[in-house]
Amino acid sequence: MKTTKSFAVGALMVPILLGLGGCAGMSDRDKSTAIGAGVGAVGGAVLTGGSAVGTVGGAAVGGVIGNQVGK
Repeated sequence: MKTTKSFAVGALMVPILLGLGGCAGMSDRDKSTAIGAGVGAVGGAVLTGGSAVGTVGGAAVGGVIGNQVGK
């Protein structure tokens, strides 16, 4: 069981670390927008039980909020 958890955590970390490298050329406002969209997508998925509409809606709202905070 412990090996499975370790593998799952490792499998999740690789795309996260690779994705962070893509943010090097982004402005602070772009980064805020991307972070807001990511947090909003997770929040929308959690609040709606994983519904696609909730995830996309959360990402849209989070992106707008992140964009405005990044001004």
